[in-house]
Amino acid sequence: MKQVKIQIPSLVENIRVVESFIDNSKDTFHIEDDIYGNIMVAVTEAVNNAIRHGNKFDKDKNVFLSLFVDQDRVKFEIEDEGTGFDYTNLIDPTAPENLENPGGRGIFLIRHLADEVEFTKDGRNVQLTFMLPAPSASEAGSAINGAETATH
Repeated sequence: MKQVKIQIPSLVENIRVVESFIDNSKDTFHIEDDIYGNIMVAVTEAVNNAIRHGNKFDKDKNVFLSLFVDQDRVKFEIEDEGTGFDYTNLIDPTAPENLENPGGRGIFLIRHLADEVEFTKDGRNVQLTFMLPAPSASEAGSAINGAETATH
């Protein structure tokens, strides 16, 4: 498993650093375009939540972002230095009475974009897992054919 970590002060403008981190990770670990968009939106939303709600814009508190890459998945871990929150008791942003609310959609969005979402440390830590697509049959077949020709 490969791992990369960064740490940023809790300033909204540091979202750009996170976007660059994701772009670099896409290139380094060959993350496919079809999940790249989901990763970009979900991870930047989680970091934004950590800055705004977790660390309350306190530039002396940091957000820690880690990436773990395995053969079949990538996992981003975002952790803040706040007090945490009750992630088991969130309002439903799709309920009619909440449709006009300007906020409250971030975690809902994250849960729909990531394949797995896990909160720990009283909500100060969130892990977002994205499954990588299996190699296509033609890619696997050419590898097998290549191996067979090499043995003859």
